Amino acid sequence: MDKNSVFGLLIIGGILIGWMYLTKPTQQELAKQQMQYDSVAKFEKLILQENENVSPSALNANNKLGVVNAPLLQSDSLIDLANKQNYGDFACASRGENKVITIENEMMKLNLFTKGGRIASVELKKYKTFDGNPLILFDADSSIQNINLQINSKLISTDSLFFEPVGNSFSLAGQDSKSIAMRLYAGSKSKYLEYVYKLTGKEYMMEFQLNTVGLQDIIPAKSSSLTFNWMMKTPMLEQNHETQAAASAIYFKYLNENVDKISESSDEKKPMESKVKWIGFKQQFFTAVIIADNAFDKPTEIESATLLGSGKYVKKYSAAINIPYAHQENEKFGMKLYFGPNEFKTLKNYDLDLEKQINLGWKIFGWLNRLLTIPVFNFLNGFDLNFGINILVLTIILKLLLLPIAYKTVLSSAKMRVLKPEIDELNEKHKDDEPMKKQQAVMALYKQAGVNPMAGCIPVLLQMPILIALFSFFPASIELRQQGFLWAHDLSTYDSVYNFGFSVPWYGDHVSLFALLMTASTLLYTWSNSQLMGTSNQMPGMKWMMYLMPILFLGFLNNYSAGLSWYYFLANMITFGQTWIIQKFVIDSDALHAQIQENKKKPKKISKFQEKLEQMTKERQQQINQKKK
Repeated sequence: MDKNSVFGLLIIGGILIGWMYLTKPTQQELAKQQMQYDSVAKFEKLILQENENVSPSALNANNKLGVVNAPLLQSDSLIDLANKQNYGDFACASRGENKVITIENEMMKLNLFTKGGRIASVELKKYKTFDGNPLILFDADSSIQNINLQINSKLISTDSLFFEPVGNSFSLAGQDSKSIAMRLYAGSKSKYLEYVYKLTGKEYMMEFQLNTVGLQDIIPAKSSSLTFNWMMKTPMLEQNHETQAAASAIYFKYLNENVDKISESSDEKKPMESKVKWIGFKQQFFTAVIIADNAFDKPTEIESATLLGSGKYVKKYSAAINIPYAHQENEKFGMKLYFGPNEFKTLKNYDLDLEKQINLGWKIFGWLNRLLTIPVFNFLNGFDLNFGINILVLTIILKLLLLPIAYKTVLSSAKMRVLKPEIDELNEKHKDDEPMKKQQAVMALYKQAGVNPMAGCIPVLLQMPILIALFSFFPASIELRQQGFLWAHDLSTYDSVYNFGFSVPWYGDHVSLFALLMTASTLLYTWSNSQLMGTSNQMPGMKWMMYLMPILFLGFLNNYSAGLSWYYFLANMITFGQTWIIQKFVIDSDALHAQIQENKKKPKKISKFQEKLEQMTKERQQQINQKKK
């Protein structure tokens, strides 16, 4: 063999080695091939278990011929065998077609999926989103409804299995209602898990029942309960997404106890401490509530998380609800589902404390809204007036109720104004004395004249609970949602007469005209009040603080309910008018001055409290004098 032959053989060998290296299988291809081999081995074992007539040698012969890979993996019989191993008696429900079944009434429309047998979406017919689209409380992509089952040492979920509708949607005789059953069969028609949905007339509340039939030997004996998983992401339904998030929370009620919640501002997972009556996924104006006819067992768990950054959703709510199971042949667990508005009267009628999901304020403020504001507002709504006019009438009614208090406030201010010249004289007389001594002289003048300097503050304090109560009422009132008035298209959120296109720190990205009017009226009222009391030159630091506070508050109200700003503006202007009328036509300053002078001549009976106060003042003055020595 000459050199050229050897060299040629080396080149050919190099080419072959290079070709083999370049065409070798990748790690992914090797892994896929191994999975195929494993699948073949698994199916061979299943076939041997199901059919003793099939021998391993025959299968091996087929393997050698290369006919088992793709055809065997696609075999319906082998897929059924695999499903039986994965899903046990529910294997027959692992394959099917996902169909949509709709049930509806005048209030809402529900789409049910045969895959999972679940409620896939809920549409509230009488409401729209802030941009005019149909209001979908949740949809198939943003919700979960399933039960976890322990089968063959594996945990399976019902939302991966196909239910069969029974009877479709039908009307019950003599009732304006629609009902449908969704059954998940376990190998035969006599064994199944069933959801029953029943929708009645003009209702946001529907019946929901979980039935188990013949599953006592299929569900493991150690399982004393079923875990019903319920999750939904709440979509952006309102114009102000931050406000919607701040008013959204999971509410729940323990059996025979008060309503509680996970705070709107926190992301938290919370195990229930005892049996639970209901769990509510509450948004700003709408809620979805699951209610047990009896109670959900421990260890039910709920979780809330904020999703504002997602651009589409606001909150994510989930609940792992524990439903008792006693391994009887037939068991029923009754529930109800509420999908609807957070309307106080509607929720109150169910007598389940569902209305406590509406934040009407803490303690006394909430009671004022329940006993005063809501009844008056509902009464006015019956006249079918514009809601801006309803707020005007509500403001007038509340101001008339508070008129005696307003009169006391103006009268006290008038007395202080009449005494101002004498107080100025005392301040001039004691300008070089200790502040304590000057204060004692002023208090002595008040006592002689029969004037209580705190009399003007007490009426204002008495009005504060109503002002604070309405601060909670307007943003939570669904009656104002998407109700326009003047330039505002929605009194439940901010009105905007100009958008900057960018956000200004503290203020926002728009101009709310109602908020500006409210701020201007507050400044006007503050100025007129200082003129009325004659204190414009006293305590300059406090005076500027009184003017600064409304301006600082403007940054908050600019993004708040236009209905609230409209109310505060009206309240300020009516108070301003009341004060002017009382001062101009009711109170006679000359007669008031004469009365004060007469009061000075009368002997004054000093109460024990006043004696104690004077004694403490004298002791304090003595201590100051001793320290100076």
